[in-house]
Amino acid sequence: MSVKLKNVIETISREKNIPEDVIEKALRDGILTAVKKEFKLREKDAVKIIFDKEKDELKVLIKKKVTPFVEDETKEIALEEAKNYDPNADYGKYVYVPLNLEDIGRIALSVAKEVIAKKVSKVERDILYREFKDYEGKIITGTVRRFEGDDIIVDLGRIEAILPKEEQIPKEKYKIGDRIRALVLKVSKENTYPIIEKGKLKRVIKVFEPPMVILSRTHPNFLKKLLEIEVPEIAEGEIEVKAVAREPGERAKVAVYSKDKNIDPVGVVVGLKGSRILNVSSELSGEKIDVIEWDEDPAKFIIRALAPARAKKYRLLPREKRIEIAVPREELSLAIGKNGINAKLAHKLTGWHIDILSEEDFERIQKLPSK
Repeated sequence: MSVKLKNVIETISREKNIPEDVIEKALRDGILTAVKKEFKLREKDAVKIIFDKEKDELKVLIKKKVTPFVEDETKEIALEEAKNYDPNADYGKYVYVPLNLEDIGRIALSVAKEVIAKKVSKVERDILYREFKDYEGKIITGTVRRFEGDDIIVDLGRIEAILPKEEQIPKEKYKIGDRIRALVLKVSKENTYPIIEKGKLKRVIKVFEPPMVILSRTHPNFLKKLLEIEVPEIAEGEIEVKAVAREPGERAKVAVYSKDKNIDPVGVVVGLKGSRILNVSSELSGEKIDVIEWDEDPAKFIIRALAPARAKKYRLLPREKRIEIAVPREELSLAIGKNGINAKLAHKLTGWHIDILSEEDFERIQKLPSK
């Protein structure tokens, strides 16, 4: 069989964005598999595929044994005919004989197409995986393509990603065609992704064909990456984001720090008249963002994290990683926050368990005899 392949390889390579040598190998493997199946050939070297790039020809050769009595024409050949392909042919030896296109049946050609398609598809998926794996942990922009239940399918150009319901800001609503920015949370070669909630498996997302790209607009790192985009001093390393805690769409706290004592990290991140933090807040549907200066002293850091409430006294319990903080009685609700959000975010941000008490209760507990 002699087939012109150069144009075929170049076309597929261009359409699929796959190297030409990979396409060539897929074509070789597909034809090899089909011919072996068609002629029931099991030996490893029963078929040879030769691609002459100068002549732009691909030849398929079948190994045949030279025998005085030909019983199976697919595996045996008469000496006189064998000498046409190898002048040194002799009984008991083998020669490789070119296969004509007409000798390959429809089923074999179908098998060849199937093998080629699978191999090209696998290579294409591997390339997509490597490409989008580099985006993991970064922000990407796409277009809302469709909805599958409460999950949003986002078109990223060469691949579709999933923004699960659990990774969406609750009050946000989208329609098909909307532009959307999100954090690339996970890129996986698997076709399933487990949604874990409170330590338990809630559900499993499935795709027909990997790689799977999972997006998030609720992850703390989405806010962190937005700040890197908005605040050059963070991107350049002059200011470090030490910690982020969020209640998506409602409120967030960000701890920032600078080694340079001449830099006010909070002021720089907030921006002139709050312009920088307002831009980030707008991207998060109005999520209120408190920017706090990080301190290596846990007590100072925790007290700042509870702002706008004013802590009057505190008692640090390092072994339990717990702190008791006294605030004026009239500021208790402010320190705790609506539905406990302020205290909850301060805990997430600092990693410490925080007991918020009125000044009176703080003094009373302090006077109680120790056990």
